[in-house]
Amino acid sequence: MLGQRTNPEAVARLRHELGLDQPLPVQYGKWAWRALHGDLGTSLKFQGQPVTKLMARGLKVSIQLNIAALSLGVFVGIPVGLLAAFKQDSWIDRLIIGGVVMGISIPTFVLAPILLYVLAVQVHLLPPGGWGGLFSTKIILPAIVLGSGPIAILARQTRAAVTEALTSDYVRTARAKGLGDWFWGRGMGRKGIAKLLIPAYILRGWLHGVMLGHVLRNALIPIITILGLMLGSLVSGSFITEAIFGIPGIGALAFQAIAGRDYPVIMAFTLLTAVAYIGANLAADILYGLIDPRVRGT
Repeated sequence: MLGQRTNPEAVARLRHELGLDQPLPVQYGKWAWRALHGDLGTSLKFQGQPVTKLMARGLKVSIQLNIAALSLGVFVGIPVGLLAAFKQDSWIDRLIIGGVVMGISIPTFVLAPILLYVLAVQVHLLPPGGWGGLFSTKIILPAIVLGSGPIAILARQTRAAVTEALTSDYVRTARAKGLGDWFWGRGMGRKGIAKLLIPAYILRGWLHGVMLGHVLRNALIPIITILGLMLGSLVSGSFITEAIFGIPGIGALAFQAIAGRDYPVIMAFTLLTAVAYIGANLAADILYGLIDPRVRGT
């Protein structure tokens, strides 16, 4: 902070102002106490601004980006995994597996410049960067880059879980009792067909079908575990994507803090990552009980 050429008196004075002349347990205790009260210190790089204010400003942007990326992962990855499981050992399955391997293998710092060059520079299909909010076209490219990993991981996990569930005894028993794959029964007659016009009846029929009521419901347990870990990793892993696309989120703030040795911001980012992982796994544990009655003990 003082540069390479300074005098010992200035160094001692700054160490005292920052509390670095105190024992390490005392420093940590004071930092933890202030953090519990919402005081994460002041930034060393951004002109002494409160770290809490900087984090809140960046977190608002990153949450929107992560919502878009995780939505892509859920609404694209899970259906693709289901399709691969239903078309097992076909050319569709092999094509999806190849795409999954590519999605997992290509890092974001390689995928982002490629998509940026092709879709923004060459084709002029999407904006090259910046930030305009959740419903702006500027979010499409970074959401695709950040969501490529979740799409691939969820597709692979869904395929594995559904493939295992399709060969289970309870699926064969459900089909033997007359349950249809996508609805509660096969032969419904005229009255049953007339009831299909009622939305509640359609929802009830789908939830009792073999695929949704039995296969997918049991396959969701490992998928929720992956989602919990993925949510925490998105918060901490978005700084490369945000830096490339010029998005003023929490990742870009952490990138600048690391480059500028802004230790209060780095500590706050580390704390946020830990809280995100703990909160995501707690939410996953709660969802276990809502989906699987065996977890609730009923």
